[in-house]
Amino acid sequence: MTSLLSERSAARPPASTPPADDDGRVYGWQQPPVETVPPSASSAGQEAIDLAARAGLLLDPWQQHILRRGMGEKPDGSWSAFEVCVNVPRQNGKGGIIEARELWGLFIGGEQLILHSAHEFKTAKAAFKRVERLIRGCPDLHKRVKAYRYTVGEESIELHTGQTLRFIARSKGSGRGFTGDCNILDEDMILGDDAMDALLPTMAAVANPQIWYLGSAGIGAPSVQLGRLRRRALAAIEAGVPDPSLAYFEWSADLHADECPNDCADHDDAGSDEAVLKANPAVGYRLTLEKVRNERLTLSAVGYARERLGVGEYPADEADTWQVIGEDVWRALAAAESSPSDPVAFAIDMTPERSHAAICVAGEWRGGTHVEVVDHRPGTGWILERAAELHAKWGPRCWVIDGAGPAGSLIAELEERLGVEVVQPKGREVAAACGQFYDAATEQTMSHLDQAPLAAALAGAQKRPLGDAWAWARRIVSVDISPLVAATLAKWGLGVDVEEEGAPNLW
Repeated sequence: MTSLLSERSAARPPASTPPADDDGRVYGWQQPPVETVPPSASSAGQEAIDLAARAGLLLDPWQQHILRRGMGEKPDGSWSAFEVCVNVPRQNGKGGIIEARELWGLFIGGEQLILHSAHEFKTAKAAFKRVERLIRGCPDLHKRVKAYRYTVGEESIELHTGQTLRFIARSKGSGRGFTGDCNILDEDMILGDDAMDALLPTMAAVANPQIWYLGSAGIGAPSVQLGRLRRRALAAIEAGVPDPSLAYFEWSADLHADECPNDCADHDDAGSDEAVLKANPAVGYRLTLEKVRNERLTLSAVGYARERLGVGEYPADEADTWQVIGEDVWRALAAAESSPSDPVAFAIDMTPERSHAAICVAGEWRGGTHVEVVDHRPGTGWILERAAELHAKWGPRCWVIDGAGPAGSLIAELEERLGVEVVQPKGREVAAACGQFYDAATEQTMSHLDQAPLAAALAGAQKRPLGDAWAWARRIVSVDISPLVAATLAKWGLGVDVEEEGAPNLW
């Protein structure tokens, strides 16, 4: 995964950071440190700002900035940006931007269908309630409404002139069959290919469509679409040429890396107020530095950096494979005659969805370690029987399963079936196992049979933080790394202490 720590050399200083007022109140950056917007001849943003004010929604300067820039228009009146993305930490007020854009689409823009989707139904329903309150509080707008529909899962607001704002929760099929002039995708840090495949084609037949993505910093694998948009924005900033169809706004700190010198002035200190102001435009309006300091005392360092400073983790480009161990390095370890010798260790792992599982073995070979995928199949019903066969044939020194992982549910049945205690590594031992596997590969002390399941897992794997170390993670949701995890644990199992015959079980 990629983070903000090393990607961004083109962050700009704030163009209009309000100074402290007479009471000493300070404000966050009102223009984002990361921004790219295609050129425009005019903007409908001011109309949206004024309409929101009529409904009682007074927008902060940074919210107005996004609407003016994101709703820019070409000379022919079409949108300059087909896609608009707002990446800002939580509780800053992105909802106000959404509401202003939706009110404009309903009452001024004449958009026949606006689809508002969120990852969870409760979030979409809360957004419906907020827009409804704004409209009901403005008689001029309320009288134009034909119906407020409250059917669960079909909440909507319909005008007498036919314009409709509909609220839905995202799923693989939600949004299919609707032709939307505007799609509002809230909680975009949880937005993958299935949802995009369902929603985006609804706009294909629309003459002047626009799609808005709004959310906070990336949370890893679920942030597929946000990662794509962010890469495009950073590439445009790096090249000095705006993306022709994307308006991207990101408030985030650019934190010090481990290699930064003590006097580094190019990056932000995670504990500083300056980092908070850079990442949170709502400071001075609905956030205070005092409240943020309390958050810093309570949250983990990683959680604080992500949730308050906007430092996220984003899936890498799908074409960027073999991120941890290079393909050339891995292929060089292949040996057709390689095979394990006693003693051997077995390990089991499965995907979080329990769609596939793998059994792997590790044993000594020519002064190093041989790893091999013994079995890799769909489902989980086959595992116990296959494990019993392997146990009877090989008499391994141990079986290893990560008790905190998806395969942990098999431990009790496996122990009963085999009559042995399954070794369950703790978190720090999982990290140690991953480090040992990596070292053995890079130092060329490991061999394998160049099996496709293991190669595919390595090609699609990346690191996830685990304490001060790391463990394996899937680059994208469709990658099955169970063979890699099982091989890693099996290799670790060769060196772990296990009980001798008749000795007390320390595990």
